[in-house]
Amino acid sequence: MAQAEEAKEVSKLSSCDAYFEAIQSRKKLPHSLQETLTAAFARIPVLSFPNVPGGRVIEIMADTTIPDAVKILSECNILSAPVKIPDAPSSSDWKERYLGIVDYSAIILWVLETAELAAAAFSVGTATAAGVGTGTVGALGALALGMTGPAAVAGLTVAAAGAAVAGGLAAEKGAGKDAPTAADRLHEDFYKVILQEEPFKSTTVRSIIKSYRWAPFLPVATDGSMLSVLLLLSKYRLRNVPIIEPGTPDIENYITQSAVVQGLEGCKGRDWFDIIASQPISDLGLPFMSSDEVITIQSNELILEAFKRMKDNNIGGIPVVEGQQKKIVGNVSIRDIRHLLLKPELFSNFRQLTVRDFMNAVVPTTPDSGKVNPPITCKLESTLGSVIHSLASKSVHRIYVVAGEEAEVVGVITLRDVISCFIFEPPNHLDNYFGFSVKDLLNQ
Repeated sequence: MAQAEEAKEVSKLSSCDAYFEAIQSRKKLPHSLQETLTAAFARIPVLSFPNVPGGRVIEIMADTTIPDAVKILSECNILSAPVKIPDAPSSSDWKERYLGIVDYSAIILWVLETAELAAAAFSVGTATAAGVGTGTVGALGALALGMTGPAAVAGLTVAAAGAAVAGGLAAEKGAGKDAPTAADRLHEDFYKVILQEEPFKSTTVRSIIKSYRWAPFLPVATDGSMLSVLLLLSKYRLRNVPIIEPGTPDIENYITQSAVVQGLEGCKGRDWFDIIASQPISDLGLPFMSSDEVITIQSNELILEAFKRMKDNNIGGIPVVEGQQKKIVGNVSIRDIRHLLLKPELFSNFRQLTVRDFMNAVVPTTPDSGKVNPPITCKLESTLGSVIHSLASKSVHRIYVVAGEEAEVVGVITLRDVISCFIFEPPNHLDNYFGFSVKDLLNQ
């Protein structure tokens, strides 16, 4: 077990370098042009990047309860937020003031896992539930971002019983309900459970941030460069980068992958951009991922398997395909997991729910035909400019590359890939900038 965990940590440490090395070997943009662009971004200050809408970065205090955190994210219409330590010592060191960045989807994963554990514990009906192992957790346990062992279940029995009863279940003395039935019925009064009952009511963001943290807090100072931001968003797989004022821990801005690609879309008309954007993606080496490397899900497989593959492969979306030719018929994003809670009819049947039925229930349909909107795709001959336009105008995080009459998936282009097209990392750039190993911090 120790060897497996060690191997996992080594894999995490090397994945960033492996990704960027693969891209550098596959990119076809002339190296001289890459050097010119990299040097140009190194001279652009982050202060030149537009501020977040409203000019104020939303933060969540570490002692905020999970229901209140969900409420903040929902009311502000944001997917993630930095987590601040309210009782931190007065210091300008951001490492002592922030715990990380929490994501709405990560919270939903925690809620689903806790509901599943609650059902399993309640089904036992005795104190021995505290010793239930990972085998009892079920499919959602495999989705958990960290807490899956017996230690995660210890002490949960009382809280689980309270949550189950609040969900409309009645315990028979000396005999519990079976776990699947219990979990299926938790939806009947789910929001009463999460808002008013334990363990949801009093669980704080601080208590789950380590296992369910979407990303570490790794900021760039206002006197830093856009190159540092772009490298964090591409090579180091961050989805967002906080911007702080030197000498203070206060966040001045919050730059996301989406915002950067929106900014690239606004560069139309500039010579350097138009030269690159007019080229077919295949001439630039895109997609960087080969067809046999693309992670897919068949439409008749279970939706839980789709979310599990995303978690296991550390990706935010997966194409839905049919047949041996992998004809694309849809897309499922990690953000879609929220629908398992927002739609009671889905939560009540999440173990048997296929990807196809899930999409039919949650994906918008076209007004004229009533059919599910097709996934966002492009072809190998599409220009980089058209790909950037699709990503920016449709506010999506990935576009699938298809070929042939059957629209077979042969690749995927993510926001990260687009950003990576334009830059490379000069030797030890970020380690020198921060004064410590970025990979070590990402692995904490």
